[in-house]
Amino acid sequence: MLLPEWFKLAGVFIVVIGFALKLRTTLVVVAAALITGLIAGLPLFTMPGQEGIVNMLGRAFSENRLMTLFLITLPAIGLAERYGLQEQSAALIRRARAATVGRLSILYQLFRVLHGFLGLRLVGHAPFVRPLIFPMSAGAAETKGEVDAEKLEQIKAANSASENYGNFYGQNLSVVQPGILLVYGVMKGLGYEVSLWRLILFTTPIVLLSIVLGAVQFLHLDRRLNVTAKKNG
Repeated sequence: MLLPEWFKLAGVFIVVIGFALKLRTTLVVVAAALITGLIAGLPLFTMPGQEGIVNMLGRAFSENRLMTLFLITLPAIGLAERYGLQEQSAALIRRARAATVGRLSILYQLFRVLHGFLGLRLVGHAPFVRPLIFPMSAGAAETKGEVDAEKLEQIKAANSASENYGNFYGQNLSVVQPGILLVYGVMKGLGYEVSLWRLILFTTPIVLLSIVLGAVQFLHLDRRLNVTAKKNG
């Protein structure tokens, strides 16, 4: 019986291998779910007395459909980019001589932490990082010297990291965010007497630490970009 139980972990290996090979995320996750369900003995479609895998996936998507609301913003972002949003944001930041990639990333991380504290849920990569923060960071880097493809990738990574840090940790500062509510529900289910505000009290030092470590990372990137610019100059 041990071997079949281990087989149920096949989905985990599929996800790891799929991501390592940089396959399409949606296909990897759906394939992992289907194979795991079939190995566990679940029917593909709903049968009398037992829900099928396909129906489970459809129900999960329907119950979490609000997560796809960010798609509504994509046409507006596309039109803004078509009419020069990136160029204008880059030109604006070039006039701010004190602006750097690291400083912009730090400010954006604080901006996302504030959103989490206020209980606002935003998918920041599509509406903020891609059309605004990245062009502004690239423009700031161009004022310090030539920006090649490698530097652009480093800037993209820093901007994406600031979004991830701010969004992930910032949501733990609000009692209406799903992350903190999930922890609360799990601990209550295990019999622990906790309160939402007490959970936030203990997560606050972690949020502050993430801001400090993020600042160290982004300022270190500024130093590396400046050193490279001086060498090339």
